[in-house]
Amino acid sequence: MDVLERIGQQVRENPIIIYMKGTPQLPSCGFSARTSQAMQACGVEFAYVNVLADPEIFQNLPRFANWPTFPQVYVKGELIGGHDIVMEMYQQGELKPLLEQAADNSGNA
Repeated sequence: MDVLERIGQQVRENPIIIYMKGTPQLPSCGFSARTSQAMQACGVEFAYVNVLADPEIFQNLPRFANWPTFPQVYVKGELIGGHDIVMEMYQQGELKPLLEQAADNSGNA
């Protein structure tokens, strides 16, 4: 399977997924750490991919949605954004309802 197809499959199969450097438990960069902490604070389960553990995804994910940086957060198959956008949504109270709705609807796809 082509790497872009593999990324597409991950994005489709997981209602909420973050592509990050490291893991939510052991992030490898500050941007990934803060983004995953904001998502965890919303109390909703989400999938993650450690891009440092998969060089093929690390090299090609920026092409998938034309977004050059990490982390990248996808909700219901759509790119929400990276650190700055997710943090702004979290601070404005917009992130939690978005993630809760995606988690609630995940069984109804």
